[in-house]
Amino acid sequence: MRITKLSLAGAAAMLAVATSPADAKWVASWTAAPHAPLSTEGPFAAASYDNVTITQVVRVSEGGSKLRVTFSNRYGPHPLKIGAARIAQIDDAGKEVPGTGRTLTFGGEAGAVIPRGSPFVSDVVDVDLPDLARMKVEMYLPEDTGACTCHLTGTDELAVSPPGNFVGKSFEPADRKQFRAFLSGVEVDSPDALGTIVAYGDSITDGVGSTPGANRRWPDILANRLQAAGKEWAVANQAISGNRVLSPGMGESALSRFDEDVLSLPNVKYMIVFEGVNDIGNRYGPQRGGPGGAAFTLDQPQIDVDQMIAGYKQLIARAHEAGIKVIGAPIGPYKGASYWSEEGEKARQAINDWIVNGGAFDAVTRIDLAFADPADTEQMRDGYHMGDHLHGSDAGLKAVGDSIDLSLFN
Repeated sequence: MRITKLSLAGAAAMLAVATSPADAKWVASWTAAPHAPLSTEGPFAAASYDNVTITQVVRVSEGGSKLRVTFSNRYGPHPLKIGAARIAQIDDAGKEVPGTGRTLTFGGEAGAVIPRGSPFVSDVVDVDLPDLARMKVEMYLPEDTGACTCHLTGTDELAVSPPGNFVGKSFEPADRKQFRAFLSGVEVDSPDALGTIVAYGDSITDGVGSTPGANRRWPDILANRLQAAGKEWAVANQAISGNRVLSPGMGESALSRFDEDVLSLPNVKYMIVFEGVNDIGNRYGPQRGGPGGAAFTLDQPQIDVDQMIAGYKQLIARAHEAGIKVIGAPIGPYKGASYWSEEGEKARQAINDWIVNGGAFDAVTRIDLAFADPADTEQMRDGYHMGDHLHGSDAGLKAVGDSIDLSLFN
């Protein structure tokens, strides 16, 4: 029998149900969409680990009374062995909050072997987890992992130990990175949760340009506002830097990864789609190699506006089939970015007119205008980008997060 990636995701969901109480109300409180290794050299070279412990810092959006952690070997070259794993709450100084550490098990076992291409969900652990809590996830990797199933732009710390099992122990890091490795989600059982909101997009949603470790991506700002307003929504950031609606390369395309990165999450009620600038930038802008001079290139089909609109319609139709409402966000201004062109701007204007006026989305939020310079809406406001006229600064991302009408989520 041929095992598809979708069936593996379904198997993970069935496992999660089997290890959860019947009355549980699970939400995706933190996520990072995994993607395939991008290259074997340069700044995007794939990492591998052997006989080390890695720790990763995440911030959940919705707290709760139970949690489970999803690991991923989606793109691994062979089965991934986890020797031990643990999760604990940490304070603002990064120190573990006493009494919050929990050993993670898998079917009652201390470790797991994750098949190639598969997610793997830990057993449920009891917690007393506040909203917006910071967590540290530890895992011991006793054998060579091969090229990492990672999320490249984590904008928070991954620490690598000296050789050995340091789960539950302190260590002086032998290396530090800012990506996610083999870790794709923290799901929480929250008695008052309203559901999960998925932010679906590219590097602008992923938080490139924001201060690392400060949780200043625009979905973080949205989560802060929802909790402050007493609206108990989990916000799952499922963006991938460099992602495109129609084409793979920097992660699988938004269309092809939708089942695993959206439909597999628990209790998704809303999805905000803010993606498309990489499609039109790479299609109409100057020809380029890989980002940052990386040793790979992007295959860019000669797409057009109608194909882009058809792609959005597909996302909407598939989301609606699962009962998910879709909020569209017009493609943001990018005049001055390396791949901007007049032809690309015309495509952006045509696509955005359809997003705003076409009536296909359940609602529209004007992320584009939150970024835009009022004097020239084709470009980002000074101070709202990181210097490249494309990626938001802390100020720009806050403006976006603040611009979203909370009454959209009811």
